[in-house]
Amino acid sequence: MTLRVLVCDDEPIAVARMVSLLSRIPDVAVVATALDGPAALAAMEETRPDLMLLDIEMPGPDGFDIVRSIERLAADGSIRAPLVTFVTAYRRLAPDAFDSGVTDFLSKPVRAERLEQCITRARRLVTALDAQSRLAVLEERVGTLQAGLKATEPPHVWVQRRGEFVRVELGAVERVSAEGPYVRLYANGTTYLHREAIGSMEALLPEAAHVRVHRSHIVLVGQVSRIKRTLHGGAELIMRDGSQIPVGRSYAKCVRRRLLHLEDRA
Repeated sequence: MTLRVLVCDDEPIAVARMVSLLSRIPDVAVVATALDGPAALAAMEETRPDLMLLDIEMPGPDGFDIVRSIERLAADGSIRAPLVTFVTAYRRLAPDAFDSGVTDFLSKPVRAERLEQCITRARRLVTALDAQSRLAVLEERVGTLQAGLKATEPPHVWVQRRGEFVRVELGAVERVSAEGPYVRLYANGTTYLHREAIGSMEALLPEAAHVRVHRSHIVLVGQVSRIKRTLHGGAELIMRDGSQIPVGRSYAKCVRRRLLHLEDRA
């Protein structure tokens, strides 16, 4: 890959020497040069370099100010921030340079060998960031595709049964009964024992079609045939298949609303 580089230094001689050194390194293109911070930021927005070689000590905004400006622009999505390598004659600034988030530090006068090392490191980082970006885009596309599939296919669970997994569409579940840490699903004339708490199962079922009638029972509203009073003043549901499901006292008002379409009375 060709590494796109922007050179910024307030000394024209230093800029010319850096451009000359870079010209000797294969697959490096100097896309812009600048003699101060504002010019560097403008050139960066126009040319979108991979790497900026930036002098620290400059009149007006210095190298640290420019890095902070780049961070602000990148944060609001205005630009894709380039990698930044500081170039300075002052070695004492190296700790502050790395604390500011730059990827490398070159001391003046810049040696050709050291510059090649800097370019190699930058190229590896750019390649890694490009791969990460491509992966992020791919993951986003896969997520969108999965969301689309989930939106179009009926909600379901996979239930293990006799050494195989069976797909059970939740809309077909006629009733659910708790059996310890499991629930028994009744669907399509078959029962399935599924390892799931009944509360979790209730959250998965289509709310408009099912109703919780007991701490241990959920039913499909359309499968209820009759509501029968018990001898003790309670109620039970008679299902279309003849099953009798007790109605818990704490669920009675909800059952009244859902099945009889009656409002609660004080």
